[in-house]
Amino acid sequence: MAGELTLSPFLSDALVILGAAGIVIPVFARFRITPIIGFILIGVLVGPFGLGSLVERIPWLYYITISDPESLTPFADFGIVLLLFAIGLELSFNRLWQMRKLVFGLGALEVLVSGSALALFVGLASDLSFTAALALGFALAFSSTAIVLPISGTRTPVGRAALSMLLFEDIMIVPIIFILGALAPNAQADGWESLIATLWQGALVIAVLLVVGRLALPRLFAQAARTKNPELFLAASLLVVIGASLATALVGLSPIVGALIAGLLIAETEYHTEVELIMEPFKGLALGVFLITVGMSINLLEISADLGVYALAVVGVLSFKALVTGLSLRLMGARRGTAAETGVLMASPSETTLIVLAAATSALVLDTETAQFWQTVTAIGLTITPLLAKLGAVIARRVDGVTPLGVEEHGGDGRTIIVGGGRVGRLVADMMQTHGKPYVMIDSNPDLVEVAQREGYRATFGDAARRGTLARLGVEDAPAVVLTMDEPVLAQRLVTKLRQNYPDLLIVARARDTDHAAAMYRAGASHAVPETLEASLQLSEAVLVDIGVAMGPVIASIHAKRDEFREQLERDGGLSEKPRLKSATLRERGA
Repeated sequence: MAGELTLSPFLSDALVILGAAGIVIPVFARFRITPIIGFILIGVLVGPFGLGSLVERIPWLYYITISDPESLTPFADFGIVLLLFAIGLELSFNRLWQMRKLVFGLGALEVLVSGSALALFVGLASDLSFTAALALGFALAFSSTAIVLPISGTRTPVGRAALSMLLFEDIMIVPIIFILGALAPNAQADGWESLIATLWQGALVIAVLLVVGRLALPRLFAQAARTKNPELFLAASLLVVIGASLATALVGLSPIVGALIAGLLIAETEYHTEVELIMEPFKGLALGVFLITVGMSINLLEISADLGVYALAVVGVLSFKALVTGLSLRLMGARRGTAAETGVLMASPSETTLIVLAAATSALVLDTETAQFWQTVTAIGLTITPLLAKLGAVIARRVDGVTPLGVEEHGGDGRTIIVGGGRVGRLVADMMQTHGKPYVMIDSNPDLVEVAQREGYRATFGDAARRGTLARLGVEDAPAVVLTMDEPVLAQRLVTKLRQNYPDLLIVARARDTDHAAAMYRAGASHAVPETLEASLQLSEAVLVDIGVAMGPVIASIHAKRDEFREQLERDGGLSEKPRLKSATLRERGA
């Protein structure tokens, strides 16, 4: 029939996922619970072991369940790719170089010790062969990048420690999978040759990406920024991350390696803040899909039948990994609270565990029944990771006797944020540098940012009016925000938003005239400086003195005129006292 809509399985699943996101995110945010748990529970509910098992008896459940869980795998994988891309954006090559001891020291120590110890521990308990125990031990040694980093961040002491270990784990995925293939009973002699070929080809591709990226990305994003078209900026971002991921995947490396490199390259440009904000919703939705697939793999009936065995396996693995990771951190010099919290957070298995288990099963290293058991244990571990984060924070407080602060890298006292990179913004920045005060300048005009950076200013590209931009620059810790752009409506809206979100923030705004200054005060500005007023008064002073009027009467008349405007601003701006338009100069105080 004309106009009849056929709801295909793909469309039905997409609607379920979007509906889940629309329910989970606001509901869990309302109760201040991470949506990670919500997405996993949705997966349990709508998956093949939940309501999906009842579709044959209750047909209408088809419309609210996932009919083909396997079809979601590419979207889940893309979510992890976007997550690694976002991690790269938060880093930089300079910061990564600074972390090299953590990545190749702490990361290597954690993976090798955890993998070997778990292989011995699980192998003895399960009576597995040496190869099977080794495969299972290293599979369980991995921790979840997709869940841990959104919880810990990358800038706190816990986040930096977790990031260093997770980065090394991501590097180790490819060699571990190749080694499993080489150790398989039916392995061919070319297993090691394939590994070597993949490594040198991967190194070549990474080198090409680094060179081409440094040359091409600033020009690409500069062109996108000049169009002031968010869709074009998004298209350029997706092109970069997908292209880099495909390049590494084609030579046998994980696509997440390419995504991480793409993020690192963009982090070196002044456009990284804008790219982060544009990609955030897509990353969140794709990560939600991945978490739903994790939930769909949990069979509650199977778990309830052997609850004691599953509980023992989960608790044993979590406790063992927490102990090994915590001790490794202490050996590397971390404080007790950081070691304890990171150890507990990193204790659960990973989505990568599922990949390694699948590779070990296909290589006949592990039997199917054993792999399925540990896949369920992994899914349970992923589900309770947010709870482990809470437990780790509690343990850290008890160990240290204080609450971990996790101060951001921009510093506990923060830096002044200057919105606008024109002549006024640069003048304010000059005064900040003169008096040794930290600052960061942001502007949505790439040409102004380029000029400011060339002249030595600390400037970055971004739209201050876009949600989250100023938060990423550390506005919560900023001593002040200075609005210098010559856009009255935008400035007023920004003042209103800042005052609503940060009631105690010092907001100093440039105003065109007294009427605009009054409007800025009504919007919530701490100080609004009308540039036309001060310019007019200085012009009047210059001409009066030069045509022969005595300095004393001129200064007195300027004081009087300024007081008139102060009274007008007090009245029109709804203030409780007269605003301070200009501090007295030495000449005025001496008059």
